[in-house]
Amino acid sequence: MIDVPLTTYIATMSVTPGPNNLMLAASGVNFGFRRTLPHIVGVCVGHAVQVMVVAGALAWAMVWLEAVRGPLVAAGCTYLLWLAWRQAHAGRPGAGGRGRPLGFVGAALFQWINPKGWVMVVNVAILFLPRGGGWHAAATLALWCALVNLPCIALWAIAGDRLRTWMTDARALAVFNWSMAALLAGTAGWLLLDEAVLV
Repeated sequence: MIDVPLTTYIATMSVTPGPNNLMLAASGVNFGFRRTLPHIVGVCVGHAVQVMVVAGALAWAMVWLEAVRGPLVAAGCTYLLWLAWRQAHAGRPGAGGRGRPLGFVGAALFQWINPKGWVMVVNVAILFLPRGGGWHAAATLALWCALVNLPCIALWAIAGDRLRTWMTDARALAVFNWSMAALLAGTAGWLLLDEAVLV
């Protein structure tokens, strides 16, 4: 049976702008949808594993998260700034240069330092894990998250892939890449500022 509130929450959090979706759109523009597939699947699987681990060990995770919140935010924001720099200096689509799309493993591991991802995962675990639910319930929750998350994030890569035809002009691509880089850097700055206010 479909859990409508859970599905709505996952879909909303998955499809709205955030670091994953900005990177997927940019990868779609620069490398096309097919070459972005490992990135998409990495995000989806990484997210599902994260949901299962956090939901399965909720009590421990809540104490642990507070203890590592600062370093986690710092690591995530540093990575976002590096990705912003890399995005700003990306070449033209299909140029065959040194650029490569983010792969499955990198995308899956990024979920562990993605601040938006942590907010989503912790909320899913707190709000939707059945009372007394153990690892089986956590695995079911993780599977449902993956099934809803995958088409939502794929939309961003598809949109980026569709923009490729307009990005053959070097100036248009540069404007796009610098805009996406600015959004990623702005996201990092906003998260760091938000963290500073909470301290």
